[in-house]
Amino acid sequence: MLQQLPALQIAIPLLAAPVCVVLRSARACWLLALAVTWAGLLMSWTLLQEVRRTGEAISYHLGGWAPPLGIELRVDYANAFVLLIVTGVSAVVLTASPRSLASELPRERHYLFWAAYLLCMTGLAGMTITGDAFNVFVFLEISSLASYTLISMGPRRQAVTSAFQYLVMGTIGGTFVLLGIGLLYMVTGTLNMADLYDRLQEVGTVAGGAEGLMRPNRTVLVALACIVAGVSIKLALFPLHVWLPNAYHFAPAMVTAFLAATATKVAFYVLVRMVYGVFGADLAFGAMRLDAVLLPLAVLAMFVASTVAIFQQDVKRMLAYSSLAQVGYMVLGLSLATVEGLTGGIVHLFNHALMKSGLFLALACVALRLGSTRLYDLRGLGRRMPWTMGAFVLGGLSLIGVPGTVGFISKWYLVVGAFQSGLWPVAGLILLSSLLAVIYVWRVVEAAYFQEPPMGAPPAREAPASLLVPTWILVGSTVLFGLFTEHTAGVARAAARMFMGVAGS
Repeated sequence: MLQQLPALQIAIPLLAAPVCVVLRSARACWLLALAVTWAGLLMSWTLLQEVRRTGEAISYHLGGWAPPLGIELRVDYANAFVLLIVTGVSAVVLTASPRSLASELPRERHYLFWAAYLLCMTGLAGMTITGDAFNVFVFLEISSLASYTLISMGPRRQAVTSAFQYLVMGTIGGTFVLLGIGLLYMVTGTLNMADLYDRLQEVGTVAGGAEGLMRPNRTVLVALACIVAGVSIKLALFPLHVWLPNAYHFAPAMVTAFLAATATKVAFYVLVRMVYGVFGADLAFGAMRLDAVLLPLAVLAMFVASTVAIFQQDVKRMLAYSSLAQVGYMVLGLSLATVEGLTGGIVHLFNHALMKSGLFLALACVALRLGSTRLYDLRGLGRRMPWTMGAFVLGGLSLIGVPGTVGFISKWYLVVGAFQSGLWPVAGLILLSSLLAVIYVWRVVEAAYFQEPPMGAPPAREAPASLLVPTWILVGSTVLFGLFTEHTAGVARAAARMFMGVAGS
Protein backbone atom coordinates (compact mmCIF):
# COMPACT_ATOMS: atom_id res chain seq x y z
CA MET A 1 0.00 0.00 0.00
CA LEU A 2 2.88 2.36 0.82
CA GLN A 3 4.16 2.22 -2.76
CA GLN A 4 0.74 3.38 -4.03
CA LEU A 5 0.59 6.52 -1.89
CA PRO A 6 2.30 8.84 -4.43
CA ALA A 7 -0.33 7.97 -7.06
CA LEU A 8 -3.19 8.19 -4.54
CA GLN A 9 -1.94 11.61 -3.46
CA ILE A 10 -2.85 12.87 -6.93
CA ALA A 11 -5.69 10.54 -7.91
CA ILE A 12 -7.94 11.05 -4.87
CA PRO A 13 -8.40 14.86 -5.08
CA LEU A 14 -8.49 14.67 -8.89
CA LEU A 15 -11.43 12.22 -8.78
CA ALA A 16 -13.14 14.01 -5.89
CA ALA A 17 -13.34 17.33 -7.78
CA PRO A 18 -15.90 16.19 -10.41
CA VAL A 19 -17.82 14.38 -7.66
CA CYS A 20 -18.36 17.79 -6.03
CA VAL A 21 -19.82 19.08 -9.29
CA VAL A 22 -22.20 16.12 -9.39
CA LEU A 23 -23.26 16.42 -5.73
CA ARG A 24 -23.87 20.21 -5.89
CA SER A 25 -24.65 20.24 -2.17
CA ALA A 26 -22.51 22.77 -0.28
CA ARG A 27 -22.47 20.70 2.91
CA ALA A 28 -21.78 17.37 1.19
CA CYS A 29 -19.05 18.84 -0.99
CA TRP A 30 -17.34 20.45 2.00
CA LEU A 31 -17.38 17.17 3.93
CA LEU A 32 -15.98 15.32 0.92
CA ALA A 33 -13.23 17.92 0.42
CA LEU A 34 -12.50 17.83 4.16
CA ALA A 35 -12.02 14.06 4.09
CA VAL A 36 -9.84 14.26 0.97
CA THR A 37 -7.53 16.99 2.29
CA TRP A 38 -7.01 15.35 5.69
CA ALA A 39 -6.40 12.00 3.99
CA GLY A 40 -3.82 13.78 1.82
CA LEU A 41 -2.12 15.14 4.94
CA LEU A 42 -1.98 11.67 6.48
CA MET A 43 -0.49 10.21 3.28
CA SER A 44 2.11 12.95 2.96
CA TRP A 45 3.15 12.51 6.60
CA THR A 46 3.50 8.76 6.01
CA LEU A 47 5.62 9.35 2.90
CA LEU A 48 7.93 11.78 4.72
CA GLN A 49 8.43 9.39 7.62
CA GLU A 50 9.18 6.52 5.24
CA VAL A 51 11.79 8.58 3.40
CA ARG A 52 13.37 9.61 6.70
CA ARG A 53 13.37 6.00 7.94
CA THR A 54 14.99 4.49 4.86
CA GLY A 55 16.96 7.46 3.55
CA GLU A 56 15.89 6.47 0.04
CA ALA A 57 13.42 7.97 -2.42
CA ILE A 58 10.07 6.29 -3.11
CA SER A 59 9.54 5.74 -6.83
CA TYR A 60 6.19 4.96 -8.48
CA HIS A 61 6.14 3.93 -12.15
CA LEU A 62 2.92 4.91 -13.91
CA GLY A 63 1.53 2.05 -15.96
CA GLY A 64 4.39 -0.17 -14.88
CA TRP A 65 6.77 1.54 -17.32
CA ALA A 66 10.15 2.06 -15.68
CA PRO A 67 11.88 5.44 -16.05
CA PRO A 68 13.37 7.06 -18.05
CA LEU A 69 10.97 5.71 -20.72
CA GLY A 70 7.96 5.75 -18.40
CA ILE A 71 6.53 8.53 -16.25
CA GLU A 72 7.75 8.46 -12.67
CA LEU A 73 6.39 9.85 -9.42
CA ARG A 74 9.31 10.28 -7.07
CA VAL A 75 9.23 11.24 -3.39
CA ASP A 76 12.46 12.23 -1.63
CA TYR A 77 13.42 14.50 1.28
CA ALA A 78 12.73 17.72 -0.60
CA ASN A 79 9.35 17.06 -2.16
CA ALA A 80 8.04 15.04 0.78
CA PHE A 81 8.71 18.14 2.90
CA VAL A 82 6.93 20.41 0.42
CA LEU A 83 4.06 17.95 -0.01
CA LEU A 84 3.50 17.97 3.75
CA ILE A 85 3.05 21.75 3.86
CA VAL A 86 0.78 21.73 0.79
CA THR A 87 -1.56 19.09 2.20
CA GLY A 88 -1.32 20.41 5.75
CA VAL A 89 -2.28 23.96 4.87
CA SER A 90 -4.95 22.69 2.46
CA ALA A 91 -6.55 20.68 5.27
CA VAL A 92 -6.38 23.38 7.95
CA VAL A 93 -7.63 26.19 5.69
CA LEU A 94 -10.45 24.07 4.32
CA THR A 95 -11.52 23.24 7.88
CA ALA A 96 -11.84 26.96 8.60
CA SER A 97 -13.59 27.83 5.33
CA PRO A 98 -17.39 27.48 5.77
CA ARG A 99 -18.10 30.56 7.93
CA SER A 100 -15.84 32.88 5.96
CA LEU A 101 -16.96 31.53 2.60
CA ALA A 102 -20.62 31.98 3.50
CA SER A 103 -20.05 35.74 3.89
CA GLU A 104 -18.31 36.11 0.51
CA LEU A 105 -19.86 33.63 -1.93
CA PRO A 106 -23.49 32.62 -2.58
CA ARG A 107 -24.19 29.18 -1.15
CA GLU A 108 -25.33 27.81 -4.50
CA ARG A 109 -21.80 28.32 -5.84
CA HIS A 110 -19.96 26.66 -2.98
CA TYR A 111 -19.74 23.31 -4.74
CA LEU A 112 -17.80 24.97 -7.56
CA PHE A 113 -15.43 26.45 -5.01
CA TRP A 114 -14.69 23.04 -3.47
CA ALA A 115 -14.20 21.46 -6.89
CA ALA A 116 -11.70 24.15 -7.91
CA TYR A 117 -9.99 23.90 -4.50
CA LEU A 118 -9.43 20.16 -4.94
CA LEU A 119 -8.18 20.62 -8.50
CA CYS A 120 -5.71 23.24 -7.32
CA MET A 121 -4.49 20.88 -4.61
CA THR A 122 -4.13 18.15 -7.24
CA GLY A 123 -1.97 20.34 -9.45
CA LEU A 124 0.22 21.49 -6.58
CA ALA A 125 0.74 17.93 -5.31
CA GLY A 126 1.46 16.70 -8.84
CA MET A 127 4.06 19.41 -9.48
CA THR A 128 5.70 18.50 -6.21
CA ILE A 129 6.16 14.75 -6.65
CA THR A 130 6.41 14.20 -10.41
CA GLY A 131 9.78 13.06 -11.71
CA ASP A 132 8.93 14.03 -15.29
CA ALA A 133 9.73 17.52 -16.57
CA PHE A 134 6.80 17.73 -18.99
CA ASN A 135 4.36 16.74 -16.26
CA VAL A 136 5.64 19.65 -14.18
CA PHE A 137 4.11 21.83 -16.89
CA VAL A 138 0.89 19.76 -17.01
CA PHE A 139 0.30 19.99 -13.27
CA LEU A 140 1.36 23.64 -13.29
CA GLU A 141 -1.47 24.40 -15.70
CA ILE A 142 -3.99 22.38 -13.67
CA SER A 143 -3.18 24.32 -10.50
CA SER A 144 -3.07 27.63 -12.38
CA LEU A 145 -6.47 27.21 -14.04
CA ALA A 146 -8.00 26.26 -10.70
CA SER A 147 -6.31 29.27 -9.05
CA TYR A 148 -7.75 31.68 -11.62
CA THR A 149 -11.21 30.28 -10.88
CA LEU A 150 -10.79 30.56 -7.11
CA ILE A 151 -9.52 34.15 -7.28
CA SER A 152 -12.37 35.24 -9.58
CA MET A 153 -14.88 34.13 -6.90
CA GLY A 154 -13.98 37.10 -4.70
CA PRO A 155 -16.89 39.26 -3.51
CA ARG A 156 -15.74 42.42 -5.33
CA ARG A 157 -15.74 43.02 -9.07
CA GLN A 158 -11.99 43.61 -9.04
CA ALA A 159 -11.55 39.89 -8.33
CA VAL A 160 -12.38 39.05 -11.95
CA THR A 161 -9.88 41.63 -13.23
CA SER A 162 -7.23 40.31 -10.85
CA ALA A 163 -7.86 36.74 -11.99
CA PHE A 164 -7.58 37.81 -15.63
CA GLN A 165 -4.30 39.63 -14.93
CA TYR A 166 -2.99 36.49 -13.22
CA LEU A 167 -4.19 34.42 -16.19
CA VAL A 168 -2.23 36.56 -18.65
CA MET A 169 0.94 36.51 -16.56
CA GLY A 170 0.50 32.82 -15.77
CA THR A 171 0.09 31.97 -19.44
CA ILE A 172 3.31 33.80 -20.27
CA GLY A 173 5.08 31.98 -17.46
CA GLY A 174 3.73 28.58 -18.52
CA THR A 175 4.81 29.23 -22.11
CA PHE A 176 8.36 29.98 -21.03
CA VAL A 177 8.45 26.80 -18.93
CA LEU A 178 7.20 24.71 -21.83
CA LEU A 179 9.76 26.26 -24.20
CA GLY A 180 12.56 25.49 -21.77
CA ILE A 181 11.45 21.89 -21.33
CA GLY A 182 11.14 21.49 -25.11
CA LEU A 183 14.69 22.76 -25.62
CA LEU A 184 15.98 20.33 -22.99
CA TYR A 185 14.21 17.46 -24.74
CA MET A 186 15.70 18.55 -28.06
CA VAL A 187 19.21 18.44 -26.59
CA THR A 188 18.94 15.32 -24.41
CA GLY A 189 16.08 13.23 -25.81
CA THR A 190 14.60 12.60 -22.36
CA LEU A 191 12.07 14.16 -19.98
CA ASN A 192 12.86 12.23 -16.81
CA MET A 193 14.48 14.74 -14.46
CA ALA A 194 17.09 12.38 -13.02
CA ASP A 195 18.04 11.30 -16.54
CA LEU A 196 18.11 14.93 -17.66
CA TYR A 197 20.67 15.69 -14.97
CA ASP A 198 22.98 12.90 -16.11
CA ARG A 199 22.80 13.90 -19.78
CA LEU A 200 23.17 17.63 -19.15
CA GLN A 201 26.47 17.01 -17.39
CA GLU A 202 27.71 15.74 -20.76
CA VAL A 203 26.14 18.29 -23.14
CA GLY A 204 25.65 21.34 -20.91
CA THR A 205 29.04 22.81 -21.80
CA VAL A 206 31.10 22.83 -24.96
CA ALA A 207 34.72 23.72 -25.74
CA GLY A 208 35.21 27.18 -27.18
CA GLY A 209 37.80 29.80 -27.83
CA ALA A 210 41.43 29.49 -28.80
CA GLU A 211 42.35 27.89 -25.49
CA GLY A 212 39.53 25.35 -25.62
CA LEU A 213 37.89 26.65 -22.44
CA MET A 214 34.49 25.21 -21.58
CA ARG A 215 31.53 27.51 -22.13
CA PRO A 216 27.76 26.93 -21.76
CA ASN A 217 25.90 25.11 -24.52
CA ARG A 218 23.77 27.92 -25.91
CA THR A 219 20.63 25.78 -26.27
CA VAL A 220 20.94 24.61 -22.66
CA LEU A 221 21.59 28.19 -21.55
CA VAL A 222 18.41 29.40 -23.27
CA ALA A 223 16.48 26.48 -21.75
CA LEU A 224 17.67 27.48 -18.27
CA ALA A 225 16.74 31.11 -18.93
CA CYS A 226 13.24 30.16 -20.13
CA ILE A 227 12.55 27.86 -17.17
CA VAL A 228 13.86 30.32 -14.59
CA ALA A 229 11.87 33.20 -16.14
CA GLY A 230 8.67 31.14 -16.40
CA VAL A 231 8.84 29.74 -12.88
CA SER A 232 9.80 33.17 -11.50
CA ILE A 233 6.51 34.56 -12.82
CA LYS A 234 4.62 31.84 -10.96
CA LEU A 235 6.82 32.47 -7.94
CA ALA A 236 6.19 36.25 -8.16
CA LEU A 237 9.89 37.08 -7.94
CA PHE A 238 10.57 40.81 -8.30
CA PRO A 239 10.07 42.35 -10.88
CA LEU A 240 7.75 39.62 -12.26
CA HIS A 241 5.35 40.02 -9.35
CA VAL A 242 2.68 42.37 -10.69
CA TRP A 243 -0.14 39.80 -10.58
CA LEU A 244 0.22 38.88 -6.91
CA PRO A 245 -0.87 41.93 -4.83
CA ASN A 246 -4.27 42.25 -6.55
CA ALA A 247 -4.81 38.49 -6.63
CA TYR A 248 -4.26 38.19 -2.88
CA HIS A 249 -6.17 41.37 -2.08
CA PHE A 250 -9.40 40.67 -3.99
CA ALA A 251 -9.59 36.87 -3.72
CA PRO A 252 -11.85 35.31 -1.07
CA ALA A 253 -10.12 35.28 2.31
CA MET A 254 -9.75 31.50 2.34
CA VAL A 255 -8.28 31.48 -1.16
CA THR A 256 -5.65 34.01 -0.12
CA ALA A 257 -4.74 31.95 2.96
CA PHE A 258 -4.49 28.83 0.79
CA LEU A 259 -2.57 30.22 -2.18
CA ALA A 260 -0.18 32.35 -0.12
CA ALA A 261 1.00 29.22 1.67
CA THR A 262 1.09 26.81 -1.26
CA ALA A 263 1.22 28.19 -4.81
CA THR A 264 4.37 30.32 -4.57
CA LYS A 265 6.01 27.73 -2.30
CA VAL A 266 5.56 24.93 -4.83
CA ALA A 267 6.85 27.27 -7.55
CA PHE A 268 9.97 27.85 -5.46
CA TYR A 269 10.39 24.11 -5.01
CA VAL A 270 10.12 23.63 -8.80
CA LEU A 271 12.82 26.27 -9.28
CA VAL A 272 15.09 24.48 -6.78
CA ARG A 273 14.40 21.11 -8.40
CA MET A 274 15.12 22.41 -11.90
CA VAL A 275 18.26 24.32 -10.95
CA TYR A 276 19.84 21.72 -8.67
CA GLY A 277 18.17 18.46 -9.70
CA VAL A 278 18.15 18.95 -13.48
CA PHE A 279 20.91 21.41 -14.42
CA GLY A 280 23.08 20.90 -11.33
CA ALA A 281 24.84 23.52 -9.22
CA ASP A 282 28.12 23.27 -11.13
CA LEU A 283 26.43 23.98 -14.46
CA ALA A 284 23.86 26.55 -13.24
CA PHE A 285 26.13 28.54 -10.92
CA GLY A 286 29.51 27.73 -12.42
CA ALA A 287 29.29 27.83 -16.19
CA MET A 288 26.04 29.83 -16.42
CA ARG A 289 26.43 32.15 -13.38
CA LEU A 290 22.76 32.06 -12.45
CA ASP A 291 23.60 33.54 -9.05
CA ALA A 292 24.63 36.80 -10.73
CA VAL A 293 21.00 37.24 -11.78
CA LEU A 294 19.03 35.72 -8.91
CA LEU A 295 20.95 37.13 -5.95
CA PRO A 296 20.48 40.84 -6.85
CA LEU A 297 16.80 40.24 -7.67
CA ALA A 298 16.33 38.48 -4.32
CA VAL A 299 17.87 41.38 -2.38
CA LEU A 300 15.80 43.90 -4.34
CA ALA A 301 12.64 41.93 -3.57
CA MET A 302 13.47 41.93 0.14
CA PHE A 303 13.80 45.72 0.29
CA VAL A 304 11.45 47.03 -2.38
CA ALA A 305 8.47 44.85 -1.39
CA SER A 306 8.96 45.49 2.34
CA THR A 307 9.17 49.24 1.70
CA VAL A 308 5.97 49.21 -0.33
CA ALA A 309 4.27 47.15 2.39
CA ILE A 310 5.00 49.89 4.94
CA PHE A 311 2.83 52.37 3.05
CA GLN A 312 -0.21 50.15 2.47
CA GLN A 313 -3.49 51.19 4.09
CA ASP A 314 -5.13 47.75 3.72
CA VAL A 315 -3.58 45.01 5.87
CA LYS A 316 -4.42 42.28 3.38
CA ARG A 317 -2.52 44.15 0.69
CA MET A 318 0.27 44.82 3.16
CA LEU A 319 0.71 41.09 3.72
CA ALA A 320 0.65 40.50 -0.03
CA TYR A 321 3.68 42.74 -0.48
CA SER A 322 5.25 41.11 2.55
CA SER A 323 4.94 37.78 0.72
CA LEU A 324 6.95 39.21 -2.17
CA ALA A 325 9.73 40.10 0.27
CA GLN A 326 9.68 36.60 1.74
CA VAL A 327 10.01 35.14 -1.77
CA GLY A 328 13.21 37.18 -1.93
CA TYR A 329 14.56 35.41 1.16
CA MET A 330 13.85 31.99 -0.36
CA VAL A 331 15.48 32.84 -3.69
CA LEU A 332 18.45 34.31 -1.83
CA GLY A 333 18.99 30.95 -0.15
CA LEU A 334 18.84 29.19 -3.52
CA SER A 335 21.33 31.59 -5.12
CA LEU A 336 23.95 31.14 -2.38
CA ALA A 337 24.59 27.59 -3.69
CA THR A 338 25.75 26.25 -0.31
CA VAL A 339 24.22 23.64 1.98
CA GLU A 340 23.45 26.21 4.69
CA GLY A 341 22.04 28.76 2.27
CA LEU A 342 19.87 26.23 0.47
CA THR A 343 18.72 24.87 3.84
CA GLY A 344 17.61 28.39 4.75
CA GLY A 345 15.68 28.75 1.50
CA ILE A 346 13.94 25.38 1.83
CA VAL A 347 13.08 25.73 5.51
CA HIS A 348 11.78 29.25 4.86
CA LEU A 349 9.42 27.73 2.31
CA PHE A 350 7.85 25.71 5.12
CA ASN A 351 8.07 28.41 7.77
CA HIS A 352 6.65 31.21 5.66
CA ALA A 353 3.75 28.99 4.61
CA LEU A 354 2.80 28.55 8.28
CA MET A 355 3.15 32.17 9.32
CA LYS A 356 1.54 33.77 6.28
CA SER A 357 -1.40 31.36 6.14
CA GLY A 358 -1.99 31.99 9.86
CA LEU A 359 -1.85 35.76 9.33
CA PHE A 360 -4.31 35.66 6.44
CA LEU A 361 -6.66 33.46 8.49
CA ALA A 362 -6.49 36.06 11.27
CA LEU A 363 -7.48 38.69 8.70
CA ALA A 364 -10.33 36.42 7.61
CA CYS A 365 -11.58 36.58 11.21
CA VAL A 366 -11.36 40.37 11.09
CA ALA A 367 -13.13 40.59 7.73
CA LEU A 368 -15.92 38.34 8.97
CA ARG A 369 -16.68 40.63 11.92
CA LEU A 370 -15.84 44.06 10.48
CA GLY A 371 -16.36 43.55 6.77
CA SER A 372 -13.04 45.33 6.20
CA THR A 373 -9.29 44.82 6.60
CA ARG A 374 -8.34 48.50 6.27
CA LEU A 375 -5.84 49.67 8.84
CA TYR A 376 -8.14 52.53 9.87
CA ASP A 377 -10.94 50.10 10.73
CA LEU A 378 -8.62 47.95 12.87
CA ARG A 379 -8.14 50.72 15.44
CA GLY A 380 -8.87 49.49 18.95
CA LEU A 381 -9.54 45.97 17.71
CA GLY A 382 -7.05 44.41 20.15
CA ARG A 383 -9.54 44.95 22.98
CA ARG A 384 -12.59 43.83 21.00
CA MET A 385 -11.07 40.73 19.32
CA PRO A 386 -8.18 39.78 21.62
CA TRP A 387 -7.71 36.19 20.40
CA THR A 388 -7.70 37.18 16.76
CA MET A 389 -5.27 40.05 17.19
CA GLY A 390 -3.13 37.96 19.52
CA ALA A 391 -2.74 35.44 16.72
CA PHE A 392 -1.84 38.24 14.31
CA VAL A 393 0.83 39.61 16.65
CA LEU A 394 2.36 36.15 17.12
CA GLY A 395 2.45 35.61 13.36
CA GLY A 396 3.94 39.07 12.92
CA LEU A 397 6.75 38.31 15.37
CA SER A 398 7.60 35.24 13.32
CA LEU A 399 7.53 37.32 10.15
CA ILE A 400 10.09 39.67 11.72
CA GLY A 401 12.29 36.76 12.82
CA VAL A 402 12.14 37.07 16.60
CA PRO A 403 14.10 34.26 18.37
CA GLY A 404 11.82 31.39 19.37
CA THR A 405 9.83 31.59 16.15
CA VAL A 406 10.31 29.87 12.80
CA GLY A 407 11.23 33.15 11.13
CA PHE A 408 14.40 33.31 13.22
CA ILE A 409 15.43 29.81 12.15
CA SER A 410 15.12 30.67 8.45
CA LYS A 411 17.11 33.87 8.71
CA TRP A 412 19.78 32.23 10.85
CA TYR A 413 20.51 29.68 8.14
CA LEU A 414 20.49 32.39 5.47
CA VAL A 415 22.94 34.53 7.42
CA VAL A 416 25.24 31.53 8.00
CA GLY A 417 24.99 30.63 4.31
CA ALA A 418 25.93 34.19 3.32
CA PHE A 419 29.00 34.11 5.58
CA GLN A 420 30.02 30.71 4.19
CA SER A 421 29.87 32.16 0.69
CA GLY A 422 32.00 35.12 1.74
CA LEU A 423 29.08 37.51 1.19
CA TRP A 424 29.08 39.23 4.57
CA PRO A 425 27.35 42.36 3.17
CA VAL A 426 24.43 40.13 2.16
CA ALA A 427 24.23 38.87 5.74
CA GLY A 428 23.93 42.47 6.89
CA LEU A 429 21.20 43.15 4.32
CA ILE A 430 19.20 40.19 5.66
CA LEU A 431 19.24 41.72 9.13
CA LEU A 432 18.49 45.20 7.82
CA SER A 433 15.50 44.04 5.77
CA SER A 434 14.05 42.43 8.90
CA LEU A 435 13.81 45.91 10.42
CA LEU A 436 11.44 46.90 7.62
CA ALA A 437 9.15 44.06 8.68
CA VAL A 438 9.17 45.51 12.19
CA ILE A 439 7.78 48.77 10.80
CA TYR A 440 4.78 47.38 8.92
CA VAL A 441 3.91 44.84 11.62
CA TRP A 442 4.11 47.61 14.22
CA ARG A 443 1.66 49.74 12.24
CA VAL A 444 -0.99 47.05 12.76
CA VAL A 445 -0.09 46.57 16.44
CA GLU A 446 -0.24 50.32 17.04
CA ALA A 447 -3.65 50.64 15.41
CA ALA A 448 -5.12 47.61 17.21
CA TYR A 449 -3.76 48.25 20.71
CA PHE A 450 -2.85 51.93 21.04
CA GLN A 451 -5.60 53.75 19.14
CA GLU A 452 -9.27 54.28 19.86
CA PRO A 453 -11.94 52.70 17.64
CA PRO A 454 -13.25 54.91 14.80
CA MET A 455 -16.27 57.05 15.59
CA GLY A 456 -19.47 55.12 14.96
CA ALA A 457 -17.63 51.83 14.53
CA PRO A 458 -19.98 48.86 14.90
CA PRO A 459 -19.39 46.64 17.91
CA ALA A 460 -17.13 43.72 17.07
CA ARG A 461 -17.15 40.42 18.90
CA GLU A 462 -14.56 37.67 18.79
CA ALA A 463 -14.43 35.41 15.73
CA PRO A 464 -16.10 31.97 15.91
CA ALA A 465 -14.09 29.00 17.15
CA SER A 466 -14.34 27.36 13.71
CA LEU A 467 -12.04 30.11 12.41
CA LEU A 468 -9.99 30.81 15.53
CA VAL A 469 -8.86 27.22 16.15
CA PRO A 470 -7.32 26.70 12.67
CA THR A 471 -5.73 30.16 12.93
CA TRP A 472 -4.09 29.32 16.23
CA ILE A 473 -3.00 25.90 14.95
CA LEU A 474 -0.97 27.65 12.25
CA VAL A 475 0.43 30.54 14.31
CA GLY A 476 1.06 28.21 17.24
CA SER A 477 3.09 26.01 14.91
CA THR A 478 5.37 28.96 14.18
CA VAL A 479 6.47 28.83 17.83
CA LEU A 480 6.46 25.03 18.10
CA PHE A 481 8.71 24.57 15.08
CA GLY A 482 10.77 27.58 16.12
CA LEU A 483 11.73 25.75 19.31
CA PHE A 484 11.84 22.17 18.02
CA THR A 485 13.51 22.28 14.62
CA GLU A 486 14.28 18.62 13.97
CA HIS A 487 11.21 18.07 11.80
CA THR A 488 11.69 21.27 9.78
CA ALA A 489 15.28 22.51 9.64
CA GLY A 490 16.52 18.94 10.00
CA VAL A 491 14.56 17.74 6.97
CA ALA A 492 15.40 20.89 5.00
CA ARG A 493 19.09 20.32 5.67
CA ALA A 494 18.82 16.72 4.50
CA ALA A 495 17.11 17.95 1.32
CA ALA A 496 19.83 20.57 0.76
CA ARG A 497 22.55 17.96 1.20
CA MET A 498 20.75 15.73 -1.25
CA PHE A 499 20.66 18.47 -3.87
CA MET A 500 24.28 19.48 -3.32
CA GLY A 501 25.28 15.83 -3.36
CA VAL A 502 23.45 15.33 -6.68
CA ALA A 503 25.18 18.38 -8.05
CA GLY A 504 28.56 17.05 -7.08
CA SER A 505 28.09 13.43 -8.07
